[in-house]
Amino acid sequence: MDDELRYDRMVESALRGVVREALTQAGETGLPGEHHFYLTFMTNHRGVAIPEYLRQKYPQEMTIVLQHQFFGLEVCEDRFSVSLSFSSKTERLVIPLAAITTFADPSVNFALQFQSAKEDGAEDEAEDGEAAAEDGAETPRAETPRNDAGGNVVQGPTGRGQTESTPAEGGKVVTLDAFRKK
Repeated sequence: MDDELRYDRMVESALRGVVREALTQAGETGLPGEHHFYLTFMTNHRGVAIPEYLRQKYPQEMTIVLQHQFFGLEVCEDRFSVSLSFSSKTERLVIPLAAITTFADPSVNFALQFQSAKEDGAEDEAEDGEAAAEDGAETPRAETPRNDAGGNVVQGPTGRGQTESTPAEGGKVVTLDAFRKK
């Protein structure tokens, strides 16, 4: 309906602003103390620019960690770019904020989980299971993060909300389901 206020979209936009602000501060002053970010993003989302060999290895989702060895973090209104080392080769990644499905800072038990919306702006997916069944995709399985040769932690496809970056007990994951109309 056109006459309804879309609070779910307003909340998602505000929460993506939190991600943008955290990345901006990290780019300007570095990460203080034990802070580090796990960012899971859709590799097939419009605007994602990653090397082809990474896209082939992670055709749906990829998790990167910004902690000790990241370079040239630049944040724009709708995307960020960063250079990371993969197998001793530095690569530049460009990731739209809309492609991010999970943002976490495990050092303070903070995480945000976003619903993946259809690219064409169609209505939000009703249920996680239905979405996977509609597009014929298998539900991805979680993988344990591992260090590549350059010291970066990379993680392959994950199930929604099943990343290793989920906060420990006592932490809070904010999901948009609480704000969606049932």
